[in-house]
Amino acid sequence: MKRWNTVAIVGVGLIGGSIGLALRQRGLAERVVGIGRRQTSLRTARRAGAVTSTTTDLGKGVAEADFVVVCSPVGRIADHVCQAAQFCPAGTLITDAGSTKQVIVEALDGKLPRGCRFLGSHPLAGSEKSGASNAMADLFEGRLAILTPTKNTRAEDFDLLEHFWSSLGSVVVQMTAEEHDRALALSSHLPHAVAAALAASVPEACFRFSGPGLLDTTRIASGDPDLWTQIFCQNRANVLAALDAFLRHLTALGDAVRQGDVEPLKRLLALAKKNRDALGS
Repeated sequence: MKRWNTVAIVGVGLIGGSIGLALRQRGLAERVVGIGRRQTSLRTARRAGAVTSTTTDLGKGVAEADFVVVCSPVGRIADHVCQAAQFCPAGTLITDAGSTKQVIVEALDGKLPRGCRFLGSHPLAGSEKSGASNAMADLFEGRLAILTPTKNTRAEDFDLLEHFWSSLGSVVVQMTAEEHDRALALSSHLPHAVAAALAASVPEACFRFSGPGLLDTTRIASGDPDLWTQIFCQNRANVLAALDAFLRHLTALGDAVRQGDVEPLKRLLALAKKNRDALGS
């Protein structure tokens, strides 16, 4: 496996911290530099063993990097990539871990200075929990990592990034940024929107009656509100299309219950069970 001298991670929360832990525990990087805005979160990353050094100065943090991974919230990724490209060694490859792609790729593809390149990534791993204190070295094991190359992507950059995610245990797949955002609107962004709406609908007086069904269904609603606001806004059109499709099924279910129409209700519930069972655990 390739071993990097210095990997710089911008944003060492759950994802960035887990990347750092995986790199260090697998012996894939001599140095892992954590870059963040707050000393408190950087201290947490150091205590967790996710990084070998930290800084709040992005330029200083990437100055000797062989490779840069930007794990900021999606609304800041493009700016952080541009900043990194100004200060990292000329010709450095930069990637991200954001769960939206089209806006980010369009802002960066073929537009970085000094021979630096950007190739978008999205590891399909995570949790409603945040911060490097919840980082796990095996977070990416067996999980998909999506790469979104463009016509400007060099074959050697794709190969390097494919190797990077594979070395962390991920299964790498390739999609366009547009395909990614359509798919993730349904598989990730819609579930969060539904969980959030459901959690917001439960009055406090009913909290003590909450059982596993409500707790399991709304678990992801505990995600960072600022992060998810940015995701919904960046992928607005696809999220709205996903919500429209969901509302059609919800309306059909409501109509069947309202009218006491047993067969349509049973068909919808049977389809739901079939699809959920096919997803696995």
